[in-house]
Amino acid sequence: MTAANQIWSHVPAEYAIPDRAPSQQEARSYCERLARSHYENFSVTTWFLPKRLRQHFFNVYAYCRISDDLGDETGDRQASLQLLDEWEAELKACYDSSPRHPVFVALAGTVREFDIPKQTFADLLTAFRQDQTVTRYETFDDLLGYCHYSANPVGHLVLYLCGYRDPERQQLSDFTCTALQLANFWQDVSADYDKGRIYLPLEDLKRFQVSEDDIEAQRNTAQFREMMRFEVQRAREWFDRGLPLVGKVSRELAVDLELFSRGGQETLNAIERQDYAVLGNRPAISKARKLALVARAALHKLI
Repeated sequence: MTAANQIWSHVPAEYAIPDRAPSQQEARSYCERLARSHYENFSVTTWFLPKRLRQHFFNVYAYCRISDDLGDETGDRQASLQLLDEWEAELKACYDSSPRHPVFVALAGTVREFDIPKQTFADLLTAFRQDQTVTRYETFDDLLGYCHYSANPVGHLVLYLCGYRDPERQQLSDFTCTALQLANFWQDVSADYDKGRIYLPLEDLKRFQVSEDDIEAQRNTAQFREMMRFEVQRAREWFDRGLPLVGKVSRELAVDLELFSRGGQETLNAIERQDYAVLGNRPAISKARKLALVARAALHKLI
């Protein structure tokens, strides 16, 4: 096994960069297959997006999915950094019209059609590299700096695909994407700690007299729960800042944006329902509640 192949052995075999570029159809099928096989709180392409955009969303999602896994699923920080470097080299090849990986073969057409700046994709890789070296955030502003790279570029990509490029909509999108990232952090405190990371600002741990030992021992103390109450309310405020975007985009995108926002807010509601005791007990949205949110979004579209 060559050194390059050995590095890619840290992730699923299908992620590796092939020796030969696939056809456009093979590349598109690869992206769709990857997108449809990864289920999260809500599908990357809901029923409400125009059919003409679905393949482009599959392509962008496949890039984001693999990028995230290269940074988070190897169990080896040095390997992750090397994989992210090779992945960024393929991103450059995509913009130079010479990619080999199916994601970038498919993505090249999307980039050309919607004139998407390379930096938007590269910013995500900055966040995933940062995860390999930075495991604590002293202040909330420091955490927002991380969200600038880890979450906000995704919103910009969605806006580009839907024909929006202006700073006003991008700023509103940033509020929503940051809020979604915060909701995910507050939901996954124990899981992130198991990976060696704490996204709760250290200034808040000090303020509420919560120790890292409490997190490690999964002690949902009164102080910890009070801190989480504060963090949940802060995330709600960021969702509120972003909600005006729903009224500034097409109906199809507005339905999706509302669905994502409400889904994130439901995560916060789930945290609240268990009295903010998230350590060792990951809050989750029930299937019935997810279906209710989708039904509500469908009704809004019909109206």
